[in-house]
Amino acid sequence: MAKKRDIIIGVIIVVSFMMAFGFMGLMFIGVMSGDSDFNISGLGGNIGIVEVYGPINEPVGRRAIDQLEEWAEDNSIKAIVVHVNSPGGGVAISQEIYDTMHRIRENTDKPIVVSMASVAASGGYYIACAADRVVANPGTITGSIGVIFQFNTFEVLMDKVGIGTETIKSGELKDVGNSSRSMTKKEELMLRSVVMDSYEQFIHVVAEGRGKDPEEIYPLADGSIYTGQQAYNLGLVDTLGGLNEAIEIAAELADLESDPEVVRFYERKQVSLFDLMGSFGSMVNSKIEHRFTEPQLMYMFQK
Repeated sequence: MAKKRDIIIGVIIVVSFMMAFGFMGLMFIGVMSGDSDFNISGLGGNIGIVEVYGPINEPVGRRAIDQLEEWAEDNSIKAIVVHVNSPGGGVAISQEIYDTMHRIRENTDKPIVVSMASVAASGGYYIACAADRVVANPGTITGSIGVIFQFNTFEVLMDKVGIGTETIKSGELKDVGNSSRSMTKKEELMLRSVVMDSYEQFIHVVAEGRGKDPEEIYPLADGSIYTGQQAYNLGLVDTLGGLNEAIEIAAELADLESDPEVVRFYERKQVSLFDLMGSFGSMVNSKIEHRFTEPQLMYMFQK
């Protein structure tokens, strides 16, 4: 009886070990194959597409920067087309995308063309200023050149409910943006100076990108939005057209003799247990990031 029990225990131990080993193997494979959530579609292409879709936050921005750098290092890619469909987003991450595009133009002979889709406003327009050519559909919503810093206050509601907030701070302006009270005049002046400094940075980027004097940009930079047709008439974009026209312009700038072959990144299908675990982790990180990045300085078209 004891011998039979020992055999059963031994089998259980062996099976448990094999399951644990298999699970670790799956995780290892996931790590080795999960460096990127994107693969490249197509082979032998010579024009690389980068898609900037949705609000420009850290995940969207980092993905765009990684893809831009991938195409910059790929010798088979002769030109890059950045397809923008975005109302804008964070100031710093928009600037990083712009800087990456600008650096690629300076350090390689690969032209960059921006193709504006339905919306390419504020931060979406900011990054477009780094391109050799900007193409917009006649009905594209663009412009919205400006900066916004916004936060909610719940002072009246908290008083009604009977909730208070106690704050101990090292300086008068340390808790600027505190939702439990109204903003002070000194805080307003400080925030306005930050907004206007970022605004001036935006103005000079547009002026440089469009080959204009900053004084020519100020009248257009009151936050107004423009159609692609209006932006073209104002000199904010170079050509009217869609993605196909942008690809043709990129091919021309790169002196491609044959018809351009386009390659782009596509989302990798998540099928493994490790991917599911990674997705859950990404979701949690995204929630945490959203919770701790408000309020923030934005190049954003607000509806």
